[in-house]
Amino acid sequence: MRRAFCTWFVPVLACAGWAHASATLLLEEPYGKLGFFTATGHAAVYLSGVCAESPLVLRPCAPGELGVVVSRYDGIGHYDWVAIPLISYLYAVEQTDQIPLFVDQKTVAFLRDQYRRKHLESVAPDLDSGETPGGNWNQLVGSAYDRTLYGFEIETTADQDLAFIEAYNSRPNVSHFHTTYRNCADFAKDVINFYYPKALHRSAIADVGITTPKQMAKTLTKYSNRHPELQFSRFVIPQVPGSMARSTPVHGVVESFLKSKKYIVPSAIVSPVFAGCVLAVYVGTGAGRIDPAREAFVYSAERDLEPPIGTEDRRSYRLELTRMAKDPAAEGSAARIEKWSHLLRNASPSLDAQGRPVMRIVSGGEVLHIGLSASNVLSAGAPEPLTQELLEARLSAELRRGNPPKASESDVARDWNMLQKALSRADSEVASQAHNPQPSGYFAGTARRGN
Repeated sequence: MRRAFCTWFVPVLACAGWAHASATLLLEEPYGKLGFFTATGHAAVYLSGVCAESPLVLRPCAPGELGVVVSRYDGIGHYDWVAIPLISYLYAVEQTDQIPLFVDQKTVAFLRDQYRRKHLESVAPDLDSGETPGGNWNQLVGSAYDRTLYGFEIETTADQDLAFIEAYNSRPNVSHFHTTYRNCADFAKDVINFYYPKALHRSAIADVGITTPKQMAKTLTKYSNRHPELQFSRFVIPQVPGSMARSTPVHGVVESFLKSKKYIVPSAIVSPVFAGCVLAVYVGTGAGRIDPAREAFVYSAERDLEPPIGTEDRRSYRLELTRMAKDPAAEGSAARIEKWSHLLRNASPSLDAQGRPVMRIVSGGEVLHIGLSASNVLSAGAPEPLTQELLEARLSAELRRGNPPKASESDVARDWNMLQKALSRADSEVASQAHNPQPSGYFAGTARRGN
């Protein structure tokens, strides 16, 4: 633990200049309908000293640039890999002040398509009709909207980065994707092994020879333990709060089979011996023992790595948030998220003049813009009670119990302070309406819910 506290995640120190380059294995939780292999999640590699001339051409980073995530997905323009800037890969925006506080499906689709039209036409062009194409290109941007990610960062050098750039720019970038032997985890393994030969390897037993993201994280952790001279750190990138379905824990192949009732139950009925063998492999190889959230710091694009908020602090914030809610039905986290999502059901996503996301609502002939990022949530001109609803929904998500970590104390304190400002403004708004009543439109009669 002491070692983790003494290391920092390179991107968040960009403004002060890099002390070291690094390569970070990104272990990404699965989401959506889980099949036998999709429960293993996704793997990619973030390189802090490598940037993208284009999604298909690499170059050294200039001072202040944050590096790229290189990853392999099936069916993206027949390319083997694509490079995306870190902030865009995580949030489908270009600047940290554009990252939304809370998202729904419409907002995510809008932000992804805006980014695609500006930067990814070479790998995901419009359809002949001018409409947005289908396929897996949308997984290249906004990954943190769909799932929680875990980072396993190891120190590298500028010379290693230059060698990697030369090698990968000169190789044919043509896809030969195969689920069992040339998948995303195989690509991540090859990238890390380029920097540190034989650092990562597949498990012939625990994953029946298939390279999996969880096995890559396990072997990189073991490699770092054997090489304490290389700085190593672990962190979690929380899934952005919102109405998007939450991702699920990542598994290996045998672990996925064992923990899935639709596979293991019929197998146990047909062949108890086979099911017993699966269990023996799981226990004997320690396939499920790595916990990616263990001792992990919390990543934010706007601050240094920090530990997750403590249990007592989280409980105190939750109690105070509940105390402020006048409507008992809205006290729970799920209820607040659902209420906010319902309010925006008829809204449409857009961007303000600075490219920051907003939700646009037309009501009674009036157009209202609700700021969605920390930089415009209090300045977009939306009625304060609605801003309050957004911030309460985000805080509820951040303060939920359990793993993985969802926020640091700095994250919660920032959002709490914004909520207090919204409440103060709402009080002033109510007082003003009491002297000059003007009930009209979508928010007529809406007031602060009190404390």
